[in-house]
Amino acid sequence: MGLTISASLLLLIIVFLLVRKAGLKVLHAIVCVLLGFYLASSNMAPTIDNFSSSIGDMINSLSF
Repeated sequence: MGLTISASLLLLIIVFLLVRKAGLKVLHAIVCVLLGFYLASSNMAPTIDNFSSSIGDMINSLSF
């Protein structure tokens, strides 16, 4: 749950910065959000969730 909220917040900040600074149009951002909703309800959702969890675990295991 914590990883999901953190990832969602990070992606929201990235999209906001892309809209403001990189010239991403709001319509393109909306299409990306809709794609995310469709992927979440598709058969690929568990695979995407496992991938994002494994990336989070990999980042968590790094030590500096």
